[in-house]
This record gives sequence, C-alpha cells and structure tokens, in this order.
Amino acid sequence: MDATAHHNGSGTEAWQRTSIGKFRKEDMYTTSGVLDDNAPDQTGIVSSTYVRGGKVHSPQTGKRGPGDSRPHRATLKEGDLVVVLVRRPGDAAFVTAEQAGWTATRSIGIIRADPNVARWLRIWLQTPTAKARIEEDVTAHVEPTVSLDTLRTMPFPLPPPDVITKYHRAFSLIEEKIDLHEEAARTAVELADAIHDDWSAASPVWERRLLGEVAKATTGSGSARSIPREIDGPRVDVITPNDLFDLTVPHVERFRLSRPAFASEAWPPGTFMLSTRPDGAHIVVTQHPASPTRGVVAIRPADDKDSWWLLHELRSRSNDISQMAQGRNAREISARALSRLSLAWPDSITRADFHSMTDPLHAMARQLVSESATLHDLKDALLRDISAKAGVLLEQEAEPNEEDVHPPRPSMVPTPREATTSHESGWSQENRQAPA
Repeated sequence: MDATAHHNGSGTEAWQRTSIGKFRKEDMYTTSGVLDDNAPDQTGIVSSTYVRGGKVHSPQTGKRGPGDSRPHRATLKEGDLVVVLVRRPGDAAFVTAEQAGWTATRSIGIIRADPNVARWLRIWLQTPTAKARIEEDVTAHVEPTVSLDTLRTMPFPLPPPDVITKYHRAFSLIEEKIDLHEEAARTAVELADAIHDDWSAASPVWERRLLGEVAKATTGSGSARSIPREIDGPRVDVITPNDLFDLTVPHVERFRLSRPAFASEAWPPGTFMLSTRPDGAHIVVTQHPASPTRGVVAIRPADDKDSWWLLHELRSRSNDISQMAQGRNAREISARALSRLSLAWPDSITRADFHSMTDPLHAMARQLVSESATLHDLKDALLRDISAKAGVLLEQEAEPNEEDVHPPRPSMVPTPREATTSHESGWSQENRQAPA
C-alpha cells in the first residue's frame, strides 16, 4: 500500500494515500457477481436493485438457495462489502449473516477485506470526492455502468484504525437514528391505512365516485435532462418517477431537483404526485410547490379535507392503478386513465371524521421525515469534511520507488473456496455491458 502520508497540521498527518489494488492479494479480495439480474426463479440473490441506502433490501430475506449449491467466487460471506456497478454506481452495503451464502449478480462488485478497511471504504464511497471520481468513469451502454477496475485503481485516503473506528461509530449512530425515524413514520402511515381498510370493510355500501369527479389530475411533461443546472431566483421542486419509487412513507422533506419557478406551472403544497411500475402505484404528498415530469401524474383533491381519505383510497388501489398503466414496466400512467378510476366515497361527515383521526398520524410522519432530513444533512457535512481533509493527500502523486506499507494483518480474511486468484474481476472488457 502506498505510504504517501498527509502532513498539513489538520489532524490527518497519519492518513495514507492508497488504492484497493495496492493491498496485498491475501488481504484484499475483489470480484463481481455471476448471475443476470433478471435470472428467473433464483433464491438468495443480491443485485443492484436491492442495494440502497447502505443496506441490502431484498424481498428474499429469510429464504435460502438450494442446499447442494457449491461455493463460487460470487458466493457472499458475512461482512463482504457489495458495491453497485450498474444503475447507481458506487452505492455500497455490508452483507449480513442472513444474506451469507447468497449469490451476487453481475451488477454487483464484491470487496472482502479487513473489517476496519471495509468499514472505511463504505464511508469513503459516499463522499463527494469518490462519487465524482466514479462519475468520471461511468459509461452508459444500456444503463450507467462502472467497472470493478475503476474501484481497484481509484485512490482513497486511509486513516489510522482508531480514526476509522470513530468515524464508523458516528455514521452508525446517525444511520441507526434515521432507521428508527423511518420505521416510526412508516408505522404511523400504515396505521392510517389500517383505519381506512377497517372503515371500508364496515361500510361496503358507500357511493362510488370517479377520481376525476373529486380531484383534478394532470400528466407531467418534460424530463430531468431538460432542467438547467444553474438556477437563479425562485425555484420549485421537480418530481420524477424515480423520486417516488422505494419511499417508505408518502412524505418527503425535499427533492433532489428543482427548476425556475417561472419555467412551468407549479402545483401547490398538498398535491399528490403519483407514478407506477409493476409493483403498484407510488404516491407522495408535496410540502412545497412542485412540478411533475413525464411519467408522473399530479392529483389535487377538490377539497383539502378530503385529502387523507383520497390518499389512502389510492394507496389501497395500488395494484389496480398499476394495471391501468401502459408501456414497458407499467411506467406510463396518464391523468385521463387515472381520472376514470372508481373510488369508494363516503359522505362528507365520514370523510371529515377520517381526516380528523388520521391527520395527527400524518403530522407525526412528516415531523419524523423532517428530523431524518436533518440527520442526512449532518451525515453529508461529515462526508464533505472527509473529502476536504483528503483533498491535498489525493492530489499527491505516489513516488516511484516508494516502499509498500501494509495494514495490520487481519486475523482471518475469508477467501472463496474456489477462487484462483485474489482479484477475480468477473467484469472483463468484453463483458462490461450492463446485464440484460
């Protein structure tokens, strides 16, 4: 490992400049997966789809693959760092005990190393510096793709073990708190769902109304690519389909994109933004003026007091709404089609009672989402600080005759039973196309 140390008086004197490829082969194993992301009838798979927010979120949790399957280079072990190579390059998560023995797909890179080094790599890959470096090498065959070789050669700073431990504890506490907030917010919204379902089951004779009769719906236009990067003056949120997928609750503190307020019609706070894919409808309630792009339908209840009944009625009809969508992967939903959706519509007194009962639950969820956003800001500030501390160090060029300095030998670095080398790429130049 390179021994280029940083001496600038900022507390990073003992940090070293290195890269994955500079580690001894017996101390750092890297490879990529072997299966297609869409391999049918597979059990125990980790693909890029499941690695989000620093965790592996798999619907296959609790399942096991065939008992007679033999280990191979892409068989995961507890503590492995899995890194997304396709779609969201650089996202990373640790393999848990429950996912040990699963198989990674070709959209995943695997890093197996000393636990302390792996913890630091997971943090480093979230920094603005690492993201920018990965972005430089991203290619777009079918989807954004980065090679495992890019990760191997990418320089990164390596602090002493005690510094890594402190950073790891800080990030772990922040992420645990965010998880607690998200779980509490999700429970609050699910309780409101349960109240809606209970009331609906008890009163099956309610009037049926079309969505277009109780709300205004408009299909969004344009795409994220058409949004200017530099914006002066007032702006409004821009909501794309991807912003709605994988939300745990229908509330978001802020969105990643915005456009000039004069550029398009903005919908007021309290508007529903809806998009679809095969797993159902995905809905968010805006907190600020917002504008939908193509693939998103804006829905505004005729009466604000009907908002929570309409929201939970739409959530209960998620699969029906998805079946109304057109195009590949059920992603094209129109306001015209949605306006013909038949809804259970109780009398005004019942809708008002439902609003009074569920409004505190949504207020709680919004507050928790807001607190989580503050924690995310804190995490981002720490990541920016790490990038700033590493800046001078990473700009240095390794000296040609520099002697390698190795980290303390881990007590046991797991090595795949059938691996022939310690750097099996599985992602050769001729195989860098994104998985079909």
